[in-house]
Amino acid sequence: MGDEALADLGLVEAARGIVARQFSSLELTEACLARIARIGPALNCIAAIDPDAARHAARAADDELAAGRIRGPLHGVPLAHKDMFYRAGRRSACGSRILADFIPEVTAHVLTRLDAAGALDIAQLNMVEFALGTTGHNEITGTPRNPWNPAHIPGGSSSGSAVAVAARLVFAALGSDTGGSIRLPAACCGLIGLKPTYGRVSRFGVMPLSFTLDHIGPLARTVADAAWILQVIAGPDPADPTSSPQPVP
Repeated sequence: MGDEALADLGLVEAARGIVARQFSSLELTEACLARIARIGPALNCIAAIDPDAARHAARAADDELAAGRIRGPLHGVPLAHKDMFYRAGRRSACGSRILADFIPEVTAHVLTRLDAAGALDIAQLNMVEFALGTTGHNEITGTPRNPWNPAHIPGGSSSGSAVAVAARLVFAALGSDTGGSIRLPAACCGLIGLKPTYGRVSRFGVMPLSFTLDHIGPLARTVADAAWILQVIAGPDPADPTSSPQPVP
């Protein structure tokens, strides 16, 4: 499979293909990195990326698979997320110049869940400043470009997440939704955007906009892909007092 064919796979196809050894995590990651290098600058959806770290993580996933270990349902699949999901020791600016040097001391619960499921976190994605806006515009970082028509808005506030997934730069991305910030960019960029039930997904380690209205969910290319991500990130978390104790169906 060439890079373009690999990048065009759905998330579920990619996850199953890695386990079936139809292709490697490194091959998928290289396909994503090639597209990011080729069209990422024009789309302006990437806030930060370390290609060497992404390759290192992909090789580690392949080595684990060769040794007979599968971490979980997202083993070796390259993802990227809105730049408001904290990872300890990694800068997270939340689309703002004010937080340009902010380095969290904690990792978001959803990222911990994705890590445990084997997903690769290869990039941070641009967003509306502090997640407050619906069109996707950001005068500080620049506005991500709708991959279907650069003259159209990408929607916000999870603008970079929608653009990256629609442009086949990664297989899915996390966003946040307070008043449409997953659903609007998904609609603008032709994706599935899922705003889960309040409390279904922990918000610990995610920059808050409104404590009583924030939701965390996936942006993906298909309903099956979004459901696959939700199964991983949903569940109770003692660190989030609003987290639902109900089991995930």
